[in-house]
Amino acid sequence: MTDATDVNGANGHRSKLGGSHTTIIGGRIGKKIVSLLSRHPEVKKIIPSVITVKGKGNSGGMLNARVQRPDERGNLRLLISHGTSFQELRIITTVGSFEEGERIMEELNSLLVDE
Repeated sequence: MTDATDVNGANGHRSKLGGSHTTIIGGRIGKKIVSLLSRHPEVKKIIPSVITVKGKGNSGGMLNARVQRPDERGNLRLLISHGTSFQELRIITTVGSFEEGERIMEELNSLLVDE
């Protein structure tokens, strides 16, 4: 068993994905982004929220992802947009302060730029 595998043999990012549903917009690329961010040692859980569609238009298009400002406990938001759809995902971290959350935000955004 490797570090990326939990006791049930599941991928590490799957065990960190939670919430009422696990649908991620952007297909394979969206899932790859979530998997990449979930590998960060200080990311505890990623919780997808509702997918929102703004207006009519092409549902495809470019995929953008950005980790946004932390709350007072260091938890973050990941905003993924794909065409006219967007989704916010909560990133629960192991840190407990705004300042540490900002550090993690910068690290996660640098991972997204590298991809």
